Amino acid sequence: MQSRTFKRNALALALAGALAVGVVVADRVALPRANAAPNQGAAQAATPVAMTTSSALPDFSDLAAKRGPAVVNISVTKDPEKAQSRQRQERPDPDELPPFFRNFPMPPQQGPARGVGSGFIVSPDGVILTNAHVVADADEVTVKLTDRREFQAKVLGSDKTTDIAVLKIDATDLPVAPIGDPEKTRIGEWVVAIGQPYGFENTVTSGIVSAKYRSLPGDSYVPFIQTDAAVNPGNSGGPLFNLRGEVIGVNSQIFSRSGGNQGLAFAIPIDVAMQVKDQIQQHGKVSHGRLGVTIQDVSQSLAASFGLKGPNGALVGSVQKGSPAAGAGIEPGDVILKIDGREIGRSGELPPLVGAMKPGATATLTVWRNGAEREVKVAVGALEDNKTVASAKADARQGKLGVVVRPLSPEERKATELANGVVVEDVAGAAAKAGVRPGDVIVSVNSTPVKSVDHLRDLVSKSGKSIALLVQRDDARIFIPVTIG
Repeated sequence: MQSRTFKRNALALALAGALAVGVVVADRVALPRANAAPNQGAAQAATPVAMTTSSALPDFSDLAAKRGPAVVNISVTKDPEKAQSRQRQERPDPDELPPFFRNFPMPPQQGPARGVGSGFIVSPDGVILTNAHVVADADEVTVKLTDRREFQAKVLGSDKTTDIAVLKIDATDLPVAPIGDPEKTRIGEWVVAIGQPYGFENTVTSGIVSAKYRSLPGDSYVPFIQTDAAVNPGNSGGPLFNLRGEVIGVNSQIFSRSGGNQGLAFAIPIDVAMQVKDQIQQHGKVSHGRLGVTIQDVSQSLAASFGLKGPNGALVGSVQKGSPAAGAGIEPGDVILKIDGREIGRSGELPPLVGAMKPGATATLTVWRNGAEREVKVAVGALEDNKTVASAKADARQGKLGVVVRPLSPEERKATELANGVVVEDVAGAAAKAGVRPGDVIVSVNSTPVKSVDHLRDLVSKSGKSIALLVQRDDARIFIPVTIG
């Protein structure tokens, strides 16, 4: 989703024989909600799991025995050409390979590509939650229970924005994982992850909650729970339990330079996942709110220059033309302090709150402008592909070219009469030295029209030490030579 800086480890690619090839992911921040999502249709009550107190460390054996049967193994097959095409599109620039991964490229295979992940049952009639990246582009999805029964699963729907997918198998009276409240989860609490790392079924690992409300590059719409529980390829989509045996998160991503566990795992809060499940079951699709602003943190020096008491809130860097924020009068330089009365401490807290809103709802923003607070009513829009909800600003210093870009909006395409191109939102490094400015539209690279953000990245990665950018600035077009060697 947008920048591929954080890549989800979807499936431990290739099953046991190719463990060295499969790389990884698994974890995400508890969306602030007034109420936790209910465990709809669950037959089991979320009763506390007995813990042994004879030692300083907790005993997880009862939890594993009671909740393990609700955790399932998910295996997928997909057309090898589709799988390899998708990997080529997502393959990062080798010079910019980050420590968060989704999939490593698979070697050419004869026959269908295969992968494995985890999931858990949330309804006794066979409704299962997992990660969207686990079942992405799958031609066939097989769910295996701990009693060795196997079922062909139907993908009811998936949401790439939150990385949640909902599956259904034809079964009844299944064991259910009770749903907890991630909002009540405290930093330092013990947690347990159960999944299928590297295909090893029902593996139990433990750790503590390291942090909450983490915002990850490219995934600003989910407030991740960070944990140090061992999570590896194949754990994706599995549950993160508290000591009461309640699911508080869906393991989704890991931070790793080696492809294995390094004690930095991230889980999607379960209330976020349950909201996605409910929307998919009720409407067949998922909608997310959108403001259409680019934001960044307020530093101490910025706070002083704006006359703020402290470095709080989300500073608006740009407002998309025709967006809900533009229609409400939000301006670059505004600092959003609250949304519907909820204080915004850091900019990363705003996108999940906006994304959780229903399109069409009215949000009240408390904005700091010209040394005073004011309230602004905004009619929340709907998030579409390549739209900005309210995302933390990327760092232009990363990457060869040194630009942060976004697709042209329909309104901008109409106004500029451009069929292709991407808008520069921030600039540094080589591009800044060459004279590229925020607001410029990069139309082509070395005479090749730029079709998307990913296409620009691909063109730059394949270029030599010097490239020629065709830029539209206001009503004029100019070529700007950029040395990136």
